[in-house]
Amino acid sequence: MRRRVGNTVIAGVTAVALCSGAWLLWGGAGGGPPQPAAAEARERQHGRERAAAAALPPSPPDRVRIPVIGVDAPLIGLGLTRGGSLDVPPADDDNLAGWYEAGTTPGETGTAIVAGHVDNAEGPSVFYRLGALKRGFTVQVDRRDGSVAVFSVDAVEVYDAADFPDEKVYGRAGRPELRVITCGGGWSRGGGYAGNVVVFAHLTGVRR
Repeated sequence: MRRRVGNTVIAGVTAVALCSGAWLLWGGAGGGPPQPAAAEARERQHGRERAAAAALPPSPPDRVRIPVIGVDAPLIGLGLTRGGSLDVPPADDDNLAGWYEAGTTPGETGTAIVAGHVDNAEGPSVFYRLGALKRGFTVQVDRRDGSVAVFSVDAVEVYDAADFPDEKVYGRAGRPELRVITCGGGWSRGGGYAGNVVVFAHLTGVRR
């Protein structure tokens, strides 16, 4: 199944290639990356979101920062693979993330997409601790126009690859929203990670 984001159609299972857990094959961190707690699921919000900030004009993002889990990484533009799924950043750079440059820029009205690896053959990568985020934590995106878009986390969820909910993740939004995606779920020696961790957030502030 494919979902239209902006003017482009994107396949439902986006980030399945964000790593296969090669590092875990060689005895890396026993428990693997943290996974979202059930209490952080979107269905449990009960209207406790922070008020949304006014939308910003379009501007490409240059950097993503998530202070509580130590993320401070440059962003590169990502396109689509031949199969229609979201491409991924180079796996050999453990501090690099990407954004879907044919879609919404972070801070403008709509759903912006950021993706990055959870690990590579050498060890943890940029979004290794993404599953540890909780509602109310912030994701900051430095934009090329000099502004910093501040997003508050609404939910953190994990989905099996076969059940990735493209409508829920990529669907149109009437306010500025952000999705941050990496690999997650169970891991097996033969199949790698079973799915994806997805952070849902919306714009709640702007710094200049």
